[in-house]
Amino acid sequence: MSDDITRLGALELSAAIHARDLSCHGVMAAYLERIARLNPVLNAIVAMKPPETLLAQAREMDEKAARGEWMGWMHGMPQAIKDLAATRDIPTTRGSPLYRDFLPAEDSIIVERVRQAGAILIGKTNTPEFGLGSQTYNPVYGATRNAYDTTLCAGGSSGGAAVALAARLLPVADGSDMGGSLRNPAAFNNVFGFRPSAGLVPKYPVPEAFIEQLGVEGPMARSVPDLARLLATQAGADPRAPLSRESDPSVFAQPLRAPARGLRVGWLGDLDGHLAFEPGILDLCTDALTALAGVGCEVQAARLGFAPERLWEMWLTLRSCVVAGGRWADYSDPARRALMKPEAIWEVERGRATSALQVYQASEERTAWHRHLLGLFRQYDILVLPTAQVFPFDVGRHWPERIGDRTMDTYHRWMEVVIGPTLAGAPSISVPVGFGSGGAPMGMQLIGAPGADLQVLELAHAYDQATRWVERKPPR
Repeated sequence: MSDDITRLGALELSAAIHARDLSCHGVMAAYLERIARLNPVLNAIVAMKPPETLLAQAREMDEKAARGEWMGWMHGMPQAIKDLAATRDIPTTRGSPLYRDFLPAEDSIIVERVRQAGAILIGKTNTPEFGLGSQTYNPVYGATRNAYDTTLCAGGSSGGAAVALAARLLPVADGSDMGGSLRNPAAFNNVFGFRPSAGLVPKYPVPEAFIEQLGVEGPMARSVPDLARLLATQAGADPRAPLSRESDPSVFAQPLRAPARGLRVGWLGDLDGHLAFEPGILDLCTDALTALAGVGCEVQAARLGFAPERLWEMWLTLRSCVVAGGRWADYSDPARRALMKPEAIWEVERGRATSALQVYQASEERTAWHRHLLGLFRQYDILVLPTAQVFPFDVGRHWPERIGDRTMDTYHRWMEVVIGPTLAGAPSISVPVGFGSGGAPMGMQLIGAPGADLQVLELAHAYDQATRWVERKPPR
């Protein structure tokens, strides 16, 4: 019975609770039972609240429902928050021993909003230290293991969220994305991860609210309608986030329409040989293009028309600037620096050596890329790239040093395929494309013009209805 409950999608679960077919207490008990059974190996959810506390909160939600006091669509649903987002009643460690006991003074906006929608926070989802790197391990909680093969990694930095979704430990999940952190773990665990347009989901609290525009927060789910419904809760301007978009988030709460037929889809592949891929990834993605054609898209090969190395160089400069600023107080104290992961130290030292002029020039380059991409979107409605350049790798390996005969010169070069949408502030969703010869999942990115979030979600939903990868091979 408990697995029957956790098998429901988030919208199905919400409907069952609101129809009083399921009690909040019964739902919580089912999820806690499954978490107790699977999470000790997967290590997706961390900082769990005591079960008796959560069950008591669920009973309170049932009492509210009995009085007709419905809080929202997530009334009584369990939710765990990525361990980078601030939660006032659960430690926000950021995967670092420096913040092992850090309790923020206030919630982040996305946390406020899911609480207001009725969610019960049960804990956090695991993340790499400071969210750096697409492999979820840290010295506070350890490594998160892939939902399909526990010898493999989960991806990152929203790795705990993706595994919790795939293993049905959560109905939906939040995440964040600077360098593919919503998209990569979604691909590695056969779920959906959506990086929304810059500013659509407001970020707060943050130490700096004007320069840092690379990272966004967004939704993950096992279906696109569930994902869109969570996005409707997360999105919407807030004065505390001065660059947040003035938009109507309710459009994402409506049933997703079928996409217009004849959408022009441009397949960018390996960027004319610039990107290295493990064997099998490009084949899975090109096979998936037939499903896009089957839902009425006009698919053709496309060329980027912008030197990929220019993207990489601006990315390195802007990312190091952001990481150095955010981690400077920790780095400048030798005792704290000694507890930071090498990749974090590398980023800070690179940012420290970068001049303000170099940052400005990188931002000029980013502006040129944004302008160029808008030109591409006059030729195509959607652009497509793989989500990752490697399949999930051994959970004990920090990052891939090589892809084929190519050496990766940084700890994140193997994720270069995701930086284009990040630098443009464009919406990008990772959709499943199937499984490699070793049985590991993979995904591809559907990328829209900045602001075209709904169009991307509508096409992703049509693609999912045609392929049903999440249902065709659930994790063991």
